Amino acid sequence: MAKQENSEDQEYKVRSVALRLLARREHSRHELVMKLQQRKLDRSIISLVLDDYEREGWLDDDRFSDVYSRQRIDLGYGPVKVLAELQQRGIHRTPRCLAELADADWVRNATRLREKRFGLADLNGDWDEKMRQARFLTRRGFTANQVDQALNVTEPDDSCP
Repeated sequence: MAKQENSEDQEYKVRSVALRLLARREHSRHELVMKLQQRKLDRSIISLVLDDYEREGWLDDDRFSDVYSRQRIDLGYGPVKVLAELQQRGIHRTPRCLAELADADWVRNATRLREKRFGLADLNGDWDEKMRQARFLTRRGFTANQVDQALNVTEPDDSCP
């Protein structure tokens, strides 16, 4: 009988912790599994509870990836960085909101970020500054082509390739 009560206590704990985490923000299934395992909860019970939550619609990796991607894009991150962060969170497919953005949209985002951080000065004569800005945009997750196009923009009106 003690074993049955322990199993029910574990399930209750998994359900309550997972629900509290989901109430704060969207999580991927992978993130929830990791957070629940850190609390030394039974893996089989975690799996059953998360299956239930997916059926109920409380846990949805597609919704998570869409919300997460939009937030990261709004913060000025490029496609390479956003996809890498999603993979770290257990999402191994491209969310629809990311797939819908054309390369020109990413160049526009990179240009806006560059303008906010450095201004849009002509960099043709200043190799060191051009490389500094290129490294910044690359760290933010933009592709080499997107960075190159953004670095060639010298006026806000030119930011639409």
